[in-house]
Amino acid sequence: MSIDWITVAAQIANFLVLVWLLKRFLYRPILDGIDARETEITARMQEAALAKDEAARTKAEYQGRLEKLAAEREEAVAVARQAAEAERDALLSEARSRVDQEHRSLRTHLEEETTRFTAQMHGAGAEALLALTRKALEDLADETLEARMARHLARKIKTLAGDLRRARGQTAEAVVTSREDLPPDARDAIAAELKAVFPDVDAAFRTDAAQAPGLVLRIGGGQVAWTVDSYIDGLEALIQDKLAPGHKVKAQPHEQ
Repeated sequence: MSIDWITVAAQIANFLVLVWLLKRFLYRPILDGIDARETEITARMQEAALAKDEAARTKAEYQGRLEKLAAEREEAVAVARQAAEAERDALLSEARSRVDQEHRSLRTHLEEETTRFTAQMHGAGAEALLALTRKALEDLADETLEARMARHLARKIKTLAGDLRRARGQTAEAVVTSREDLPPDARDAIAAELKAVFPDVDAAFRTDAAQAPGLVLRIGGGQVAWTVDSYIDGLEALIQDKLAPGHKVKAQPHEQ
């Protein structure tokens, strides 16, 4: 079998032309399309990565804002709670102060009423005691109250002579005060007793409408008093003692 080299050469030439044509018009566009596709895919993957990173940043930013809002909310709640507690404490303090003030006002009012009532009772008791004493002395002893007071004060001058001398100092006058004018015989009795104890002291008799019924002797810095108030005080102490069970104290007149 003989080989036709011309035909072989032509076939080879045709094959090479075919390869060149395929490469030029088929493989290159395909390869270029593949490269372009790969480039596009790479670009899209990069864009997706960028989008993912942006989404992650957005999520982190949003999460940070949420946490900030939560912290601000907690802080606002804490501030509101503190303000409410402070307001509550202020209201409670104001209410307590108002109640304490009202309690003090009520107590002061009660004390004033008690003092006023006690003063009224003292006055009424003094007047009643004075009237009963006058009547008893006039009915039973045929003697005036003033004369009885004068004799009692004269005895007190003798008893307290030492104390009165020490309190007298350089005073040359003894003042006897009564609410009403004393009868002449009562004045004479007191003046005589004073002269017996203090020869160089003169007796002066004065009236004081605000003084309780009775007699008060003042000489220098010393004082001897025998008034109805002392008996009223003793009567009040006796009544209080009687109202307190288990205590028995004999009330005595107070003398100054």
